[in-house]
Amino acid sequence: MEKRKLVIPDDIKAALKEVGVKKGQVVMVHTSLRSLGYVCGGAQSVIETLLEGVGEEGTIMMPTQSWKNLDPKTGVYWQEPKEWWSVIRENIPAYDKRITPTNTMGTVAEMFRQWSGTLRSDHPARSVAAWGRYAQYLTENHDLSDIFGDSSPIGRLYELDGYVLLIGVGYDKNTSLHLADVRADYPGKHTVIESSAIQINGQRIWKSYETLAVDGEDFSAIGEAFEQTGQVCHALLGNGILSMMRQRALVDFAVKWIEENRK
Repeated sequence: MEKRKLVIPDDIKAALKEVGVKKGQVVMVHTSLRSLGYVCGGAQSVIETLLEGVGEEGTIMMPTQSWKNLDPKTGVYWQEPKEWWSVIRENIPAYDKRITPTNTMGTVAEMFRQWSGTLRSDHPARSVAAWGRYAQYLTENHDLSDIFGDSSPIGRLYELDGYVLLIGVGYDKNTSLHLADVRADYPGKHTVIESSAIQINGQRIWKSYETLAVDGEDFSAIGEAFEQTGQVCHALLGNGILSMMRQRALVDFAVKWIEENRK
């Protein structure tokens, strides 16, 4: 087992500079704090360094998904007894973007959603949070059905010619690949009906909506192929690796890959 390394804010700053983070950029960030080793200052150090890197003229966005806010019958509560699912459905709190916690998005994203000046989108299961110049544009009007499509925060990042930064995680966590899934044409593409607990006029209801079935099983393979194009910048940070890429290049590549390889 590799010895756990110590990471200080200056190390983070140097790694961000090495992969190309600059003032004014719009960057979607995915993180695993644990994969880096021991980070002095934890999530706070990572966030402060990212915000300093892009400056007030730039924007940082992170996934803050609360996908446990889906109907239990879809299996999202697989770790709980099935006989509990109906009770959970009746009692899970409605989504509140101010307080609803993230699910498996990591400690950095969980702290980021609460960061001063950060805005969060209204999607009850697939929200994002953003800070900076384009935060409002990225997070507003997140349509229930268009989770990851052209009108979504991910689609707007594409419009802004933004970047994707993976900090200690792989392409299986790269949300932007879902935009390619939306745009690609392949035989198995299909929609599903999902439901989430939301508040309307102060009343909790379950709202159903039709959306593209979320499929990310081949994202690691897509990432491995994209890496071969030489369009990804890397830097070591503690025990982990940073990978940065233009989102448009990634999505355009992934659309072709999906159309050629998915059934």
